[in-house]
Order: sequence, then structure tokens, then C-alpha cells
Amino acid sequence: MFEFLIPAAHAAGGGGAGGAGGGAIAQIVMLVGFVLIFYFLLWRPQSKRAKAHKKLMAELSEGNEVLLNGGLAGRITKVGEEFLTIEIASGTEVNVQKNAVASVLPKGTLKSI
Repeated sequence: MFEFLIPAAHAAGGGGAGGAGGGAIAQIVMLVGFVLIFYFLLWRPQSKRAKAHKKLMAELSEGNEVLLNGGLAGRITKVGEEFLTIEIASGTEVNVQKNAVASVLPKGTLKSI
């Protein structure tokens, strides 16, 4: 009467103790595989980028030519604890957060300033 409630494979007698243990091991192996993929493809590269950016922030000094995240480029005139003063044109200076610096440009890149 209630045959539709019992799956056909389980009712056939194939669901013994050995089958359940093999499924559990396969699930654990799959979980470990996902954790390894997550670590090597996402977490490790992100932590390397964060470490490199932190090193870049520590090495900023006056006279460096930098490129900001918004595309603005200029020369550092003052370095503070959290902020930088950047000259973007002759006589035009702006204050920006250190975290806004995307990269340090080679010396002489900005000849017009």
C-alpha cells in the first residue's frame, strides 16, 4: 500500500552496512577535495596579494610616482600614517588614503608634473 514511500534500490536489499560506509568515505573525500580547491584557488592567492599590497603601503615614500585605484596618477609629496598628499599637476595636491594606491610607477613616468 505504501510502496511509493520506499525507494526501489533500498527495498531491493542493497543498503547494507558496507554500502553506507563507502558512501560516507566518498563524501569525506569529496569534502576534503572541495576544501583543497578552495584553498589553492581562492584563499592562498588572495592572501599573497594582500601581503604584497601591505608591503607596497609600507614602502611608500616622498617622491614616488604612484597610480591610484581610480586611475589618477601623481607624485607623493607628503606621507602620513593613513593618508598621502599627492601632486597631480603643478600646484594641485590632493589627499588620499594609502589603500587607494594601486601601484608605484617607475621614476620619470610623470614628466609633466
